[in-house]
Amino acid sequence: MNVIQLILYIGLIAISTAVVWKGSSMLETAAEGLSQYYRLPPIVQGSVVVAVGSSFPELSSTVLATLVHGQFDLGVAAIVGSAIFNILVIPGISGLVGQRLSADRLLVYKDAQFYITSITVLLLAFTFAVIYNPVEGVMLQGEMNRLIALMPLSLYGLYLFLQQQDTIEENQTNKEEPPQNIRIGREWLRFLFSLVLIVVSVEGLVSGAIGLGKVLNTPTFLWGITVIAAGTSLPDAFVSIRAAQKGDGIISLANVLGSNIFDLLVAIPVGVMIAGASIIDFAVAAPMMGVLTFATIVLFAMLRTGLVLSKKECVVLLGMYGLFVIWIVLETLDITHVI
Repeated sequence: MNVIQLILYIGLIAISTAVVWKGSSMLETAAEGLSQYYRLPPIVQGSVVVAVGSSFPELSSTVLATLVHGQFDLGVAAIVGSAIFNILVIPGISGLVGQRLSADRLLVYKDAQFYITSITVLLLAFTFAVIYNPVEGVMLQGEMNRLIALMPLSLYGLYLFLQQQDTIEENQTNKEEPPQNIRIGREWLRFLFSLVLIVVSVEGLVSGAIGLGKVLNTPTFLWGITVIAAGTSLPDAFVSIRAAQKGDGIISLANVLGSNIFDLLVAIPVGVMIAGASIIDFAVAAPMMGVLTFATIVLFAMLRTGLVLSKKECVVLLGMYGLFVIWIVLETLDITHVI
């Protein structure tokens, strides 16, 4: 093992993570200004504007892993790992920082149902790839092409339409003029610059993870579902924790749900659209999606009890993520054999 290379790759990941954090801070400021100027409802602000912006690292990881490094499976691992991180770690930390995390019925019933539907549709797309485009001679592997990738992308189009209708209804009852102290041109420039900053830093994360896999002779899947997933989720964590500190539990949770909906319905299919077609290993994808589904059920069961996430429940969520990471390490070391 080359120790110097190991130190360099760890340093690259650390620096890239710091830049992602800085870019996410700029993005949050710009997104808040844009949302105020266009008078977006809080739930739309959290689930679309902030969520899409803070999920840009995940989209970048899929695009860069596929286009630059030719490793679509690394991008998928990062996306699914990020979704699990988002649903367990971010609400857990946000609830502890904000003392408690409050939701409302609209968030729990509307966005939760759409989010669970998103998981189902992506898993269905993976299944279609295995059924209709199986890899010859290999069990439970199939080719996901652009036609199949259009399924989740179309569902995200429906999601945007529903959010647009909510915004129209909100603005019909709210006749206030846009704030005059917001310089909209500057906010758009800040928003775009933060996205560029995030893309550059995510490339550092992807390169560092691939390098660690080579130096330590471990599968890139391990680093994708842990290191890249956590690193690209920093913007989501930053936005949700800041919202929780301000007492905006709805924005905090809506950002998590909106980010995961974007990750599942857009980030993974975009990688397929770029590559033309990509191989899906259903034996790996199905257990990961199963973990994500179980984590989702636990979170919403907790939220439904009084529409509040308590400190004790936050600790349970963080403990579940710890067990997930331990399991992935055991799988990598060939101690357990689930995937």
